[in-house]
Amino acid sequence: MTTPRIAVIGLGSMGFGMAVSLVRAGFDVAGYDVVAANAQRLADAGGYVAATPAAAAVGADAVVCVVVNAAQTEAILFGADGCAAAMAPGSVFISCATMAPDVVRALAARLEGQGLHYLDAPISGGAARAAEGKLTVLASGSAAAFERARPVLGALAATLHELGDAPGIGAGFKMVNQLLAGVHIAAACEAVAFGASLGLDLRKLYEVITGSAGNSWMFENRVPHILDADYAPRSAVNIFTKDLGIVLDMARTAPLAVPMAGSALQLFLMTAAAGMGRDDDASVARLFAMISGVQLPEGQ
Repeated sequence: MTTPRIAVIGLGSMGFGMAVSLVRAGFDVAGYDVVAANAQRLADAGGYVAATPAAAAVGADAVVCVVVNAAQTEAILFGADGCAAAMAPGSVFISCATMAPDVVRALAARLEGQGLHYLDAPISGGAARAAEGKLTVLASGSAAAFERARPVLGALAATLHELGDAPGIGAGFKMVNQLLAGVHIAAACEAVAFGASLGLDLRKLYEVITGSAGNSWMFENRVPHILDADYAPRSAVNIFTKDLGIVLDMARTAPLAVPMAGSALQLFLMTAAAGMGRDDDASVARLFAMISGVQLPEGQ
């Protein structure tokens, strides 16, 4: 019996963990990334390195695309050395980037017109869960796309939400998640800065709030980065300038007022403008510290 071959395009913090999870599950994994060092990490972990997205896609049962945005996804599919032209008829493209639903629908229609399947499958959970194969996947697509993708998703996800029979539905759910995630990160950072202004022990504050009604998943996950003064990007500020920007664009088209998302977007934009766009998104706390003069923990 032939071992299924999976291509993973984009081997950053999320894509690398996902590729390693697939290797661990027994798939043959071919990976591509524009950063050679990322691709080499996959080779060291038991995968194969491809020179282009097209080369990764040759012979693959599924292509998992873990890039940042719609423009990168379109380039991976249809650009020079794109994988659409190299994919076998009937294989599935699993798109994990966060993007607007109408963009997803356009990409899917174009790919499906070539006899290929498109599964809209944005992800949530962070790099650690990606490496453990315990992501949450918010998926939508045709029955055929799900059938071909399900073995792959079984190695990547602890929770698979099958949200509808057309691409774009999963993207809509992901945008709601990103609205909440961005607002919660901004609120957590504001709360820590407020606690610092009161002279509170911030580690004790973390202990108290994580056991109280004011807790959130983002408070619990991001505040340790602030306490340790560790702003290495697990998820960068620029991710939320992009995602909350999409939320605001969608809301303006609706039209729908989203004032909390708008306020959070401005905080992320200010943090990026202060030179922290590529740092961890908990850097919003550093913005509050800069503005107000409060003292946050410093690195060793």
